[in-house]
Amino acid sequence: MITNLARGVQAFTSNAFLVEGDRTVLVDTGSNFDAVARIRERDADLDAVVLTHTHHDHVGNLETVTDAFGVETWGFDTDHSAVDNAIADEETVRLGDHDYTALHTPGHKNDHLCFHSPAASVLFAGDLIFQNGSFGRTDLEEGDRDLLVESIDRVRDRIDETLSAMHVGHGPSVTTNPYQDVELAASAARMG
Repeated sequence: MITNLARGVQAFTSNAFLVEGDRTVLVDTGSNFDAVARIRERDADLDAVVLTHTHHDHVGNLETVTDAFGVETWGFDTDHSAVDNAIADEETVRLGDHDYTALHTPGHKNDHLCFHSPAASVLFAGDLIFQNGSFGRTDLEEGDRDLLVESIDRVRDRIDETLSAMHVGHGPSVTTNPYQDVELAASAARMG
């Protein structure tokens, strides 16, 4: 089961997805809301935090979550203080009941990862791609439009029309033809 703990939060935050199962993982912690209370409401036994990237809105709640549950953090760049353990490009990561392939997808931020599971038919897209063909900002530090386009293309080449759900860093998850939103993002990012 995948639950967005940040749903309904009015403060500025990223989404924070609790993926329950064999290995219960929080994908991004969000910021400016009580993530610990929301995890406890679900009576979840958290095993780890996995980060799509280390922008503050995605890691603002990190310290309170790791302290409360005694878990470590996994992400692309262990040089960042928020990341305890490295996830390499193409590494397999267990989220809930499924194995996901980590895809290094820079362009929005150098340490950005997406996670794709063909078996679950799910993509965690972070801030690379959003609903309706929107895509991550490239005007922030480490932003690079050409790299972003390459990363979107890489993700598009990994998925297909059978993808059931795309969970994004901001806004609603896409559960109706998410492949189309990825294709739109690939086209729109080229035009920017």
